[in-house]
Amino acid sequence: MERGRRRRLDPDQGSSRRTVFGWAMRGALVLLALLAVGGSAAAQPAELARGEMLVRRHCAGCHAIGAVGVSPDKAAPPFRNLHTRYQIDDLAEALAEGLLTGHPAMPEFRFSPKDVRSIIAYLKSIQTHQDTSLGSLAGR
Repeated sequence: MERGRRRRLDPDQGSSRRTVFGWAMRGALVLLALLAVGGSAAAQPAELARGEMLVRRHCAGCHAIGAVGVSPDKAAPPFRNLHTRYQIDDLAEALAEGLLTGHPAMPEFRFSPKDVRSIIAYLKSIQTHQDTSLGSLAGR
């Protein structure tokens, strides 16, 4: 009677140990993916807040830095409309290497890579035209 219960495993189907190991690996990968998504979502508000703090400190004297408002200096464009002049991701290199403009009133700025990522993330968040995903910061 026990013969019917015992089954020989077919080598093409793998052993029960490999099956258990496979399911454990799949579960671990799903867990890692969930943690990665949760971690990046939790970091985003902090990155946006850092970006806002940086532009408030360095730029708000002349530019409107929020989603609304008028620039204190009429010649300084509001940051929420920068997408009409530039691709937002393209500003990353200028922010890192030294932002220079054609007028003498604007000082030169250089930011660390972490600060650049935060500023770019903040600028993207306030654009009036939300199609700002023209590149990726992953490689920068």
